[in-house]
Amino acid sequence: MTRTVLVAGASGFIGSHLCRALVQEGHEVRAMTRHPETYDGAGTAVAGDVADPGALAEALAGADAAYYLVHSLDSADFEDKDAQAARNFAAAARDAGVQQIVYLGGLGRDGEELSPHLRSRREVEHLLAEAGVPVTTLRAAVVVGHGGISWEITRQLVDHLPVMITPKWVDTKTQPIALPDVVRYLVGVLGNEKAVGRTFEIGGPDVLRYIDMLRRAARIKHKPMPRIPVPLLTPRLSSYWLSFVTDVDTKTARTLVDSMTTEVVVQDRSIYDVVPGETMGYDDAVRLALDEREEAEASREPA
Repeated sequence: MTRTVLVAGASGFIGSHLCRALVQEGHEVRAMTRHPETYDGAGTAVAGDVADPGALAEALAGADAAYYLVHSLDSADFEDKDAQAARNFAAAARDAGVQQIVYLGGLGRDGEELSPHLRSRREVEHLLAEAGVPVTTLRAAVVVGHGGISWEITRQLVDHLPVMITPKWVDTKTQPIALPDVVRYLVGVLGNEKAVGRTFEIGGPDVLRYIDMLRRAARIKHKPMPRIPVPLLTPRLSSYWLSFVTDVDTKTARTLVDSMTTEVVVQDRSIYDVVPGETMGYDDAVRLALDEREEAEASREPA
């Protein structure tokens, strides 16, 4: 069934790939962006800003469903900004008669103490549902794909460091997932009666520590990765360290480091009954991300 779908965050890492996949499935895609004049991705660009309720009303008018892929990690007050943005979006979606909101949140067990980043993601889940529009939430950990911030940190650490100076959080377990699998799940829950109003956890087949992810990526790139543990490296110092050896800004690095101290592993596998199919392993996801980066760099080189 063809649907009119709004994607908030269409120009982002996951949104850009999602828009392409939805168009390929035959849906009418509205790619919401604050700068429609510069948008060159799949779908039809529409002006909109989650901080502007009036603009949201116009962008959502006539939409059957909407994807919410927006966050403010680079802001010091990201929790407040994300909360208000979610309230604005939920109310505008309700007023527009939207039948389903699909949200990509973060893994983390309910009831445990979450980092500010993961706590904000969980709050957005609830706020999106407060206005009465059914929400389908997919919770993921690290998404491995070219351009993704968590993957870029991994790649740049492997590329830039002859020796890996490792704080304690690198031993935290996580369950990375390949970008194509995230997109497949996002598309698969659209209009799916089994998915409406439910929350799912998604991940690839490998449960790894962050140090394992670094070592396996290094092996694929044929680089040595000796490790020097530094257990007293605090989250604040870790964030300065990350911003020094990668191109991630300090605020974003601190937010992500705080989350890296929380184990994020899939506990509920009910998504397999709703959107069946095998997921890509970590090593294959890394190879794909590296190939896509190489292609992107080649396309930017002058002829």
